Amino acid sequence: MLFGKYLNKFYKKYWYFFLIGILMLIVIDYVQLFEPIFLGQLVDHLSEGDPKASFVGPLCLKLIGIAAAMFVGRMVWRFTLFNASQRIESGLRRDMFSKSERLAPGYYHATKVGSIMSWFTTDLETIEEFTGFGTVQLVDALFLGILVIVRMFILDWVMTLFALIPMTLIIVWGALVEKFMAAKWEERQEKYDRMYDFAQENFTGISVIKAFVKETGEIRAFAKVAKKNKEANISYVRVSVIFDTLIEIIIAIILSMILGFGAWFVWAGLNGAPVVIFSHSVELSAGQLITFIGYFDTLIWPMIALGSLFSMRGRAKASLKRVTEFLDATEDVKDPEDPEILENVKGDIEFRNCSFAYPSSPDVPVIDNVSLKINAGELIGVVGRVGSGKTTLMTLLSRLYNFDEGTVFIDGKDLMKCSLASVRGALAFVPQDNFLFSDTVGGNIAFSRTDASKESVSEAAEFADVADNIASFTDGYDTLTGERGVTLSGGQKQRVSLARAYLKDSPIMILDDSVSAVDVKTEENILENIRTKRKGRTTVIIASRVSSVAHADRIIVLNGGRLEAFDTPENLMKISETYAKMVYLQELEKEVKGEV
Repeated sequence: MLFGKYLNKFYKKYWYFFLIGILMLIVIDYVQLFEPIFLGQLVDHLSEGDPKASFVGPLCLKLIGIAAAMFVGRMVWRFTLFNASQRIESGLRRDMFSKSERLAPGYYHATKVGSIMSWFTTDLETIEEFTGFGTVQLVDALFLGILVIVRMFILDWVMTLFALIPMTLIIVWGALVEKFMAAKWEERQEKYDRMYDFAQENFTGISVIKAFVKETGEIRAFAKVAKKNKEANISYVRVSVIFDTLIEIIIAIILSMILGFGAWFVWAGLNGAPVVIFSHSVELSAGQLITFIGYFDTLIWPMIALGSLFSMRGRAKASLKRVTEFLDATEDVKDPEDPEILENVKGDIEFRNCSFAYPSSPDVPVIDNVSLKINAGELIGVVGRVGSGKTTLMTLLSRLYNFDEGTVFIDGKDLMKCSLASVRGALAFVPQDNFLFSDTVGGNIAFSRTDASKESVSEAAEFADVADNIASFTDGYDTLTGERGVTLSGGQKQRVSLARAYLKDSPIMILDDSVSAVDVKTEENILENIRTKRKGRTTVIIASRVSSVAHADRIIVLNGGRLEAFDTPENLMKISETYAKMVYLQELEKEVKGEV
């Protein structure tokens, strides 16, 4: 069996499936041992020359009864054991998916998509195979194997020794190969991960590849990655085939020995001079030889199962190790013990000597000792050069990362002491990447409130100035957006994301460069809607263009992760060199374009 802290609970949960299935396997293993006995009796009766053949009918009925019992029994154990293994796979996948939702974004920055997908597919399938079919092999290898060997010893212990001595090679060989097979399987999975990563990255960036006419180069690069995956697979299959072939050769040798020596013993007995080995007179009739061969034929499956079990267990151990490492991954961002709950949020935001560095670069601060306070209901702008920390500062409010206690507050409550759900529930966030799901336009807008009415969705679209675009679509709000919103333009995706955030109706809304892809007129309409429809609620607009925040109550100016200034637009022209330069460059750009 395969054991692990994330697997054992399922054995306890589905013990009754395993109990019924294993008991039924044992019953079948016992019943099928009568088949060689009845066949041997049939041969002996025929060799004795019974003229009426009265024995044929009863023996045939017994054989039919055995076949019927085996049919029913196999149906039962297949239903129970395979049902249990599939439930285990489903349970593990559910645990892994739940874990994936709890892990912080930093984990996914360090771990590639291909590896994660491999854990969710091939590794879970390998574990499912072993817990199901592996259990069958284990039970048959032990119980059926032992029962057959005992019957063979009772029939003739000398013949049994001839058969069993070579069988020890299977056990020894399997024990030696198991770790080697596990290493080969892990290497195979790693190569598969890399190939999946490469393919996924190319599919995601297909437009860039086409734009730069790099299809041929990428095909060649993929061929190299695929070749390494092929070599790893061939290496694994080669070892597996050699292993299986040696087992088949051993079985064939044993069967040849039984046929050769058995025929000799029967012939010697018929001539009245039975063979004596170790002071034991080997006396076998033709029917007993048939019975013995039938026993050995029955023993072939446990021997094959035993050999296959080592290989399968090696694969399953390697897969379970990978799954366990994922489930053991540290959850950096989680609820504190006895968390506070943010309720009836007004929208006050405060940063007190806040500093932050990403976990991947702990020695490089992105936010450096920032202190400021945003009053509830204010419309706030955030500007600064590229890489100045604008997005990072506001992302801290959503608690996607850990930071020092006593540095970030909403309504006077320390976010590091509050529950994640209540913190994120108080925010509506429009990120830069404007991610859309493979759903309808209406479904994407209503993502923040699944119970939203069509009127609410339409109102949110009006707020984001995208309602007219949606009305022009053939299917309107039922238009499919495609994967990541591929059927929409950049500006349309931005506005659908904005509508989704507005529909949440949160006391705090953060827009991260969310109108950069729209024209000036559309931008003005959206900003006007924000001023009127979000009046009295806290709204923060992160912008690259000063015009996007020119009408804000106050503007935060960041420079190299530090707070350069925080004041009204009029005062910033006097006290902030960065802001004044951004305004000057924007006016100069308008002159060049002839807009002024």
